Amino acid sequence: MPPISPEETPIPPARPQPPKFAALEPLKLPVFRMLWSTWLIANICMWMNDVAAAWMMTSLTTSPIWVALVQSASTLPVFLLGLPSGALADILDRRRWLVATQFWLAGTAIVLCAAIAMDMMTAPLLLALTFANGIGLALRWPVFSAIVPELVPRPQLPAALGLNGIAMNASRIIGPLTAGMLIASAGSVWVFALNAVLSVASGFVVLRWRREHTPNPLGREKLISAMRVGVQFVWQSQRMRAVLSRITIFFFHSTALLALLPLLARNLKGGGAATFTLLLAAMGAGAIIAVLFLPRLRQALGRDQLVLRGTVLQSLATAVMAFAPNAWVAVPAMFFGGMAWITVANSLSVSAQLALPDWVRARGMSTYQMAIMGASAIGAALWGQVATVTDLRSSLEIAAVSGTLLMLAALRWVTDVSGEEADMSPARAGWAAGPPAETPEESGRVVITIEYMIDPARAAAFHLVMHQTRRARIGQGAIGWELLHDIAEPGRYLEEIVDESWTDHLRRFNRATAADMALRERRLAFHIGESPPVVTRYVVKR
Repeated sequence: MPPISPEETPIPPARPQPPKFAALEPLKLPVFRMLWSTWLIANICMWMNDVAAAWMMTSLTTSPIWVALVQSASTLPVFLLGLPSGALADILDRRRWLVATQFWLAGTAIVLCAAIAMDMMTAPLLLALTFANGIGLALRWPVFSAIVPELVPRPQLPAALGLNGIAMNASRIIGPLTAGMLIASAGSVWVFALNAVLSVASGFVVLRWRREHTPNPLGREKLISAMRVGVQFVWQSQRMRAVLSRITIFFFHSTALLALLPLLARNLKGGGAATFTLLLAAMGAGAIIAVLFLPRLRQALGRDQLVLRGTVLQSLATAVMAFAPNAWVAVPAMFFGGMAWITVANSLSVSAQLALPDWVRARGMSTYQMAIMGASAIGAALWGQVATVTDLRSSLEIAAVSGTLLMLAALRWVTDVSGEEADMSPARAGWAAGPPAETPEESGRVVITIEYMIDPARAAAFHLVMHQTRRARIGQGAIGWELLHDIAEPGRYLEEIVDESWTDHLRRFNRATAADMALRERRLAFHIGESPPVVTRYVVKR
């Protein structure tokens, strides 16, 4: 074969580059801009509360475990209440639910002010009130997370989530700085007072949003049923399981640095409240800078590559903090730790959002947040106990090493689906195999059978598609699924699906996505009968 001249060498197509300032594009949308501002203020309040509570605890006790438990008390409610709050956010009017959470947080801040003003504050009471504040965060986060995708076009979703990261980390700077100045000049009570005022103001800003809530034509789901379906969807989604494993490992280990940071700040040369604030601000600044580069990083690297590199960088930052003698060493370490934190969190958050259809989005994102907060709460308590038994340096060293090793194991063994993201947008075309319009008199469980005739030579491929079908059916809310094979007639298969009620049967069709329609076409492609697969429905009599 003659050599190919340079002129004949094929030139690969250039990869599309993100537009300039792509990270800021969603801010052009007025509603997103308004709610993003609200999110920024809400997170400023969160950090003000956390910094004031953590610093107050150091004045009430010097025990590392008590200081670390402030972080646990703040995050544990999200783990405990994440799923019911996510289900309620999917069922109720999301706008009203968001307003109610803001007023809850304001009420908690007022109680904190009163306890401090009356000189009644103790370490156990501070933990209890921090836990109450965490309940408000648990109720707020899933609904806001579910709202974002309906405010921006799908291509802008990664940028919108990145801007949420900017809000979180800008608040990491503004909140601690504001809290530090107030604590130094006027006392902790004024931190909680400002928190209450800002929370109330945020609630009234959200009230200006004229969002139309469209009730489900099938009526409101029962809370327990909605929670069950949410768990089923997440468990059946390979992408969500992969995301949850990675985010749990990352936050379980990275929280060691945040939970022990007040003590690390005190131990630095000349350390104090100002040093603690400076370290948090450095971490927030690093996260903000990283967000601006994330669109191009996502073009160059896959999700798991970003997660691994971010985890390694976070571990290095934690190791440096274990040995840092002064702020000159600690501030750069926290800066790069912030870059690593937002890179991992944003990459996994985008992946979770794209894996969730709108009907289960709040429930799915609540499980994501539960994984973060549960890992953070347990991790903070564990690393605080390790520091109590050994010392701060040993606790951080162990967290740094084990975090990287376990992430490598997760990337190797907890597999994700390959190929392009599935299209989770609602199915616009009619669901041809939908149920009949009439409602049966019986109200028991519904059993559906679908009969397929296939070429026995293609049985293995058919089984693979039906395995994916099982995941889809269960993820949509079915409580049972079986594939029956006729022994006497090798090409005949019977798919059996069980729904809890006729209403739940109808809900499954309303939940269909474009990905479900594509999977249905793949199933039907195996059917070789002259007529379509026979669908039969039965109601179980009680």
